[in-house]
Amino acid sequence: MSPLPQLRCVIDVMVLLHRDDGRVLLLRRPGGTFTDGLLAPPGGFVERGETFVDGALREVRAEVSVGIDPLDLEFCHLIHHRGPEGEDRVGIAFTAQRWSGEPRSGEPHKRTALVWADPARPPADCEPYGAAVLRQFAHGALISTDGL
Repeated sequence: MSPLPQLRCVIDVMVLLHRDDGRVLLLRRPGGTFTDGLLAPPGGFVERGETFVDGALREVRAEVSVGIDPLDLEFCHLIHHRGPEGEDRVGIAFTAQRWSGEPRSGEPHKRTALVWADPARPPADCEPYGAAVLRQFAHGALISTDGL
């Protein structure tokens, strides 16, 4: 019996900016991507040489123009999911209840709206992967799978 091939996958990070009223921030993704025009939490993929935390802080700063002290970033969910081209991906979600600055589009040419949403009931136009993470977060689950 030959050994199974080693799993190699993209690592995604996302940050759930979590207000006192329980809502989290979503942004509308640009057209021309697999998330074309859909809402999603701020995030992206970890770049070579970055830690998960560094990637999450970079993405939230770039996408919604807020700064977060690394000590205010808390792990909240891990998801193994299938990407748009069938590839394995691992998503690491963090939450933050404190940040500096007012959330606004850091890339206005790419992002057209910011929406505060109830994570237990993601908007109908939330991209499926983000919606899955939001629902799991709302129920306190630490690990899940989606699309496998």
